[in-house]
Amino acid sequence: MTGFRTLLYKEVLRFWKVSFQTIAAPVLTALLYLLIFSHVLEAHVRVYDNVSYIAFLVPGLIIMSVLQNAFANASSSLIQSKVTGSIVFILLPPISYGEFWLAYVLAAVFRGMAVGAALLLATLAWDIPLWAGPEWVLVFALLGGAVFGTLGVIAGIWADKYDQLAAFQNFLILPLTFLSGVFYSIHSLPPFWRMLSHWNPVFYMIDGFRYGFFGVSDVSPWLSLAVAGATFVVLAVLTLVMLRSGYKLRS
Repeated sequence: MTGFRTLLYKEVLRFWKVSFQTIAAPVLTALLYLLIFSHVLEAHVRVYDNVSYIAFLVPGLIIMSVLQNAFANASSSLIQSKVTGSIVFILLPPISYGEFWLAYVLAAVFRGMAVGAALLLATLAWDIPLWAGPEWVLVFALLGGAVFGTLGVIAGIWADKYDQLAAFQNFLILPLTFLSGVFYSIHSLPPFWRMLSHWNPVFYMIDGFRYGFFGVSDVSPWLSLAVAGATFVVLAVLTLVMLRSGYKLRS
């Protein structure tokens, strides 16, 4: 396990050394979303009884930041290694493909959780009701980070250039996160878009995470957990198959 621990340490140190960019900047971006949307919509939108719009918005922004930063950590590290050619120094040591995947995903989860925790602390000034079910908050944060960390590994393996990675993020990751109920409840949508939202696995991660704060959600948290868990298993198997075959890494 020495190779695994070394790779994990390298990946954590990589984002921690530039924490002003990798942690502080995403927190600032989320706070700007919070200030703008709450100022514009606070008096006009009420999603749940006894839950203000700004309170509804905070959990969605936290988990969205966790997901996006978990994806960014794994994908940016891999594409940088491939473009510079330093990926060979990771592939040469006796590290199994399972350890390779796990090191990148764990580092991605660490970064996502660091951003989420910092954002949660920053939003305490808004007096948001907390912890109707803290275990749900933790489970969906960890599981969501693992899903998007694995997606980041897939994107980093698939992409050969930075613009391909940007396309993956702009045409898949951003639509999945922004059209998942971060800023609204799906019950406010027309029937077609509400139905379409139920096919978005990110909706279940965000809805389950929000349930941990308020004890209410658009769907059952157990259904959300099942969908998020199944998504993680499918993506993990796909990633391990890609790594085992050496797809775009050893050719």
